[in-house]
Parts: sequence; C-alpha cells; structure tokens
Amino acid sequence: MLQSSVIEVSSLTKTYTDLRRGDFVALDGLSFTAQAGEVYGLLGPNGAGKTTVLRILSTVLQPTSGTASVNGFDCVRQPSLVRHHIGFMSANTAVYDRMTAWEMVEYFGRLYGMNEEALHSRMEELFTRLQMQNIRDLLGAKMSTGMKQKVSIARAIVHDPPVLIFDEATSGLDVLVARALLDTVAELRDQGKCIVFSTHIMREAERLCDRVAIMHRGKILAEGTVNELQTQHDGADLEDVFFSLIRQQEALASDC
Repeated sequence: MLQSSVIEVSSLTKTYTDLRRGDFVALDGLSFTAQAGEVYGLLGPNGAGKTTVLRILSTVLQPTSGTASVNGFDCVRQPSLVRHHIGFMSANTAVYDRMTAWEMVEYFGRLYGMNEEALHSRMEELFTRLQMQNIRDLLGAKMSTGMKQKVSIARAIVHDPPVLIFDEATSGLDVLVARALLDTVAELRDQGKCIVFSTHIMREAERLCDRVAIMHRGKILAEGTVNELQTQHDGADLEDVFFSLIRQQEALASDC
C-alpha cells in the first residue's frame, strides 16, 4: 500500500528582483515529497535555497510559482491551517529575555488555540521529557544556549504537529547541545513525525536523514538515501558525492 506524502513540493520557484543585478532566482523548479516517520534532509552550501523553501513551507514567504502543501493544505491558499500542522525551529529562533521557560512555551501553546487543561498537561509531559523541569522558572536572559534550544524545541512541538521543520538548527551549538538536539529529532521521527531538516553538515545528514536532497543554486542535484547517492555517484561517502556534484555544477556554470 502506497503511503501518501505529508509534504508535497512541486515546481517551486522563487525569484527576487534586484535593482542593480536584475532578477535573482533563489528556487528554480524545486520538487520533492516527504513522508510521515521520515527525516528528509536538505543538504547544501549557504545560498543553495534551503531556507527559502522552508520559509515557503512555513508560510513566511510566498513562491513566485509552483505549489507546496503540508498535510493536504496549500501553503499559499490555506496558510493558517498549514501553521497549525507544523512546528518550526532554526538557529535564529529567539527566546524572550523577560519570560520564563514555562511562560514562553505556554504563550505559544495559547497561540495555537490549545485549551488550558490540555496545554498544561502537554507542557508537563514535554518539560519532563526534555529535562526542563529545573529551568521552568528561569528567565530567558539567564539561560545557556542549550537551555534556549530546549525551550525552542518545546514551543515548536507543544501543539503536537505532524510536521516539523528544522532550518540549520544546530548551527553555532557546541557538540553536546547539538548531539542532544539530533537525538530529539530522531525521537520525533520515531513517533511518526514528518521532518524536514536542512543542514550543511555532512555527518548530521548521514546520521539522521532517511533521504537526502543535495541542493545548489535553487535546484536539487540528486536525491535518495545516503547509500543510494554513494552508489549512483560512485562516492566513498556523502561528502565525496556532495563535492563532486557541486564541482560539476560550478564547472558547467563557468562554461556558460
């Protein structure tokens, strides 16, 4: 029995107009699908278009053309429904200095329309699972980076969304905090969540992602499991495949 896709992206294009340079194409006909219980990795250098596609999926940006849907809801025509079905986290997710960990997560739960009883029950579960009970009354201004990341995770999943989007979420973290975050993502995948995980770190993609799309200049150059990519492109590891594909594209661009 075929499993229906939770995320469907079809021929997605995003173009920006620059008064000096003319049109800049951030996404160029991007298409992919992602399933429940899967971590779908977007791997690419800075400027590849990873953040642009994730912002479209999270309804922050609108595409120039093409379509994107989450759980059957169109990201352009049904943005409020999409937002109720996703949790978003990035390295730049802010934590409010004057709110406690408990207040921040509670605030986002209320934004998602959760009633008080269900919200507080869910928060107790999350604060225990993420080992946050000892910081529940700590102000954001006094939190370490690791503590802030836990709060960011909790508020992204407090409404128990089926889809989670992580945009370079481990960027700038120390090794222990990054490892804990990756472990949490793996647990969420095992719970049946559909996860899109963008990164430029090969080891993260190899360790975590069920399928990987290698992106460059708004296009997907290759897609598949790590083993499939290594076999198809005769690479010793994912890093070997990645740099080989990028070099080929750069060579083609220089010849044009």
